[in-house]
Amino acid sequence: MKPMTIALVQMTCGPSKKQNLEKAGQKIAEAARKGARLVCLQELHATPYFCQTEDPACFDFAEPISGPTMKFLCTAAKKTKTVLVGSLFERRSAGLYHNTAVVIEKTGKIAGIYRKMHLPDDPSYYEKYYFAPGDLGFTPIASSVGKLGVLVCWDQWYPEAARLMALNGADLLIYPTAIGWEPSDTAAEKKRQLLAWTTMQQSHAIANGLHVVSINRVGLEKSPEHATKTNKGIVFWGNSFIAGPQGEILARASDTKEDLVVTALDLNRTEKVRRAWPFLRDRRIDAYNGLLKRFGC
Repeated sequence: MKPMTIALVQMTCGPSKKQNLEKAGQKIAEAARKGARLVCLQELHATPYFCQTEDPACFDFAEPISGPTMKFLCTAAKKTKTVLVGSLFERRSAGLYHNTAVVIEKTGKIAGIYRKMHLPDDPSYYEKYYFAPGDLGFTPIASSVGKLGVLVCWDQWYPEAARLMALNGADLLIYPTAIGWEPSDTAAEKKRQLLAWTTMQQSHAIANGLHVVSINRVGLEKSPEHATKTNKGIVFWGNSFIAGPQGEILARASDTKEDLVVTALDLNRTEKVRRAWPFLRDRRIDAYNGLLKRFGC
């Protein structure tokens, strides 16, 4: 495989879907001018992170895959001749919604979708209220730049998800993300959380011999006015990054500002690394039945 230039679009997001998409469109065009063939956007990039509270009115943000957000991105992909990884609050039917990643070919056609499998239900991250669990499994999406193992945010904490994408032939792993701190977190706690987040994804790269791409939001998004007084919002910590197949950090975005990371990836390194570290060869698939249990042997 030839070296591929990839771009990560790290943005702040406001209440206007139109303005968020226009900003993303400008960044996609800039990435294309810098030679990017694959452009990756963050989780739920067309909207604020509405999951901070449980509010039925927020379902108004949802739209079908055939709706205006994907039409906008399909046009952008075709115009810039780039493959795009976008994100959508998918309205599948009345009362049935998903957190969905969409891969769009450089022709402007949708190559495939992935519905987020693991959903958090924590203070300020009430995703189980809004989204049904994904039902498409862990299947890479074929594109003109390779087989893209697209997962979403909370999925990144589960080695099983990364492994299954790798076993199904992914050429790289991509995680559109929305993760940050509570403003009241101490400096030490913030450092621990960020280190855990980065280390976990580097481990996926090492264990599977693949490049790993994580694209995060950035900046403070205040909670809605009707939220509890102790919930002041989320400071999304940025730090979008790319790790190589030995876990090495190849590029990293700002922790406080919008950023566009553009870098070239040598996907042939997967072959070289896996020859030296043949983890897939040495897996004891005869001894892993316990993984199908919630807990215990």
